[in-house]
Parts: sequence; C-alpha cells; structure tokens
Amino acid sequence: MKDNCIAAVRINQDLCSRCGVCYSLCPFDAVDHQPFGGIVEIDMQKCQVCGICSSACPVTAIEMAYYDYDDLLDTVRSAVRKAGTETLVMMCRGNSPSNNEVKDLLSANKLGTSRYIPIRVPCAGRIPTDFIFHALRSGVENIVSIQCQDKFCRMKEGAGIETRRLMLGNAVLQQLGYPENALTVVKYSRKAVWISKECVGCGKCSFICPYDAIQVGPFSSPTVIAENCVACGACQLVCPHQAIQVQGYEFDTVLRSYGNALKAMKAKRDAPAILVLSCQWSEYSALDYPEEMLKGKNAVIMEVPCFKGMDPLHVANAFRCGFDGVMAVVCAEKDCKLPKGRDSSERQVGVLQDYLRKEGLLERFHLHEHSPRCKGEFVDVFEEFHTKIATIPFTAASAQREARDDL
Repeated sequence: MKDNCIAAVRINQDLCSRCGVCYSLCPFDAVDHQPFGGIVEIDMQKCQVCGICSSACPVTAIEMAYYDYDDLLDTVRSAVRKAGTETLVMMCRGNSPSNNEVKDLLSANKLGTSRYIPIRVPCAGRIPTDFIFHALRSGVENIVSIQCQDKFCRMKEGAGIETRRLMLGNAVLQQLGYPENALTVVKYSRKAVWISKECVGCGKCSFICPYDAIQVGPFSSPTVIAENCVACGACQLVCPHQAIQVQGYEFDTVLRSYGNALKAMKAKRDAPAILVLSCQWSEYSALDYPEEMLKGKNAVIMEVPCFKGMDPLHVANAFRCGFDGVMAVVCAEKDCKLPKGRDSSERQVGVLQDYLRKEGLLERFHLHEHSPRCKGEFVDVFEEFHTKIATIPFTAASAQREARDDL
C-alpha cells in the first residue's frame, strides 16, 4: 500500500479520548480499539472512507482527507454569500438524483427549486448533527437530506445512523422555533426501469441479475422487483435492445454526455482526447471536482454506478468517435460495494480487451483498480496514462477523428 493511502483517514492520538464510539459504529470493522483505554487505530486495509467514525467522534480526533467538516461548511457559507442559497441538498453519492430529480423532490416537499446548493458525500452518515445547526446559522433556510433507503446503503449502516441523528436534530430545531420544513429527510434509491416497447423477451436481464431483482413473467415480460434492485447496471449491460436501464445512467444519456464533451475537446488538436469511466465508489474527488483533478487536460470523466455497469460498448464507441484513450477506474474486489456478479464484469472486460487487441487499440485502454482511501493516486495514474497516450503514434482512432473534422 502506498503512503498516500494512509492519509485518507487519520486519528489524532493527542485528541483521542479512547471512548470507543468509532469502534462501535464502524460498519466495516476497520477500527482497532484495544481494551482498557488502549490506543485506537484504523485498519486502512478495511476502511472504506465512509466518514461515519469522523462524524461520530465527540472530540473531533478523526481527520478526513476530503469531504471534511470544515470544507463542507465553507462550501455552504460561500454559496450563501454568492447566491443567497435558500436550500441545502445533501446527497449520498450512491443514490444522488439528477438535477431535474432534485427539483422534483424539492417541489414535492413544497420547497423552492430555483436556489439550492447540492453537496454529495460518500455516505449520509458522514454528516454530524451540529453541521445542520451551523448550516442554518450560515443563512440556509431549508436543509434536505437525500439518503439511500436503509436496505440499499452501500456503507451498510450509514443511512440508518444519519436518520436517527437528524430525527434528534429536528426535535431540537422545533424546540428552538424553526419551521417544520427546516430539515427534511428523503429516502431515495435508484432502480432499473423496464421499457416494454423495446423488450423482445429474451430473458437475459433475469438470468444475469445477481440480486434476484428481475422476474420473467408470461411471454418473457420481465418485472423489476424494486425492493431487491440495487441499480448495479448488470441487467442494462446485457440487454441487446436497451429495454432495461438504470435511472440516471441510461445508455443514450451517457452516450450524449461524452459525445458532447468530445465536440468541445476537438478544438485542442495538440492534446490527446481521453475518456475516463469511473465507478462512483472507486474515486470520489475526480468525479465531484473534475476540473481540479484532471488539471486542464483534454479529458472528461464519466460516472458509472458499478463495475457491473461499465458497458464495454461505450469503450469501443469512444474510440470509434475519436477518443485517443479510454481509462476505466473500478474498485478492487475486496472493496466492491456490490460484489455479487463481479465475475460477469471481469469476463466482459476480457472480451473487450480481446476486441481492442484485434483492432490495435489495447495499448490505448487502461483498467485501474482504485480505492478512495488512496488519496492522490488517481492523479498519478491518470498523468501516467495521459503521457503514454500522448506519445503513441498516430492511429486509426485519431484518423477517424481527423476525417470527420475535415468533412
């Protein structure tokens, strides 16, 4: 493990009171608490950087490398100063709605939709109760916490922990005279959606789903069982007619996103165009702050819900459209939040690599297993890949792009 992996979460031993709260709450058994007042340490091999321990520490002894309390609060205060933000929307990254979906949720709760600031965190459980009070004191009028449904929390206990915190926080707010809608909790989880008019009844979605979330009825018509669906994207990947898709990650939506990005990138003819497809659980900062992490490179990063949702067709199509390189960032097997069915993803990548090898494009594709606890590693790997692509001789992918530019 690299040294920078140790920097993502750190316990300040001078502040630690050895109370054991972090030990009792960690859903991954990553906190080593020696009995009878012994030292408390974090096992970085197990840690998933959910931040639950940090938000629960009564003496703020656990320090996070990113999405820490002070930075989040500064973001809120800055937004209020600049735009007079009315509503703060806090979202778990695992089930964060799109902008339009956020507006619909706000409207349904009779809150203004014109001025709001979205903050996405690795887990709802990262937000301590006092953050709510400080945010309201900063000028925010309403706070909406959009959390995973408890059963679908990728950090196991984060949504449930935060719900209990906010229930207590809301009770205090009511006693202090705040309006009822000052704090609202919304449970939201993405699901796969079946599009009947596109379906041919092949049944592949039901066969591949590792969570028994799709049942095939009469005439092979599938039914998505919402209470089982975790929106991993495995069904979408195998559907030959795009008849079942994950909300927010629809094939055409992703296609348009990197296609539109490529149009803008073509202006930089002296720099290679790179597409990064990243599992939302393997890399945090680059997905939420791409301009900073990609450092002005001619690149775009697209989020996928899981390794199982990384469609090889997008990789092949990216080269066909004119991208010079494609980098896929996924969780290592031990860190995968949705491990069931991972073997199918690995087989898909094997097929993709065989195809790219035949097309002479394999050296322009890189699959990287990454963890958010390895702070800074993404930048190093991306820089190395960018340098490699910039030095590869002119190829068919670049030729296709040149030909289209000349039309």
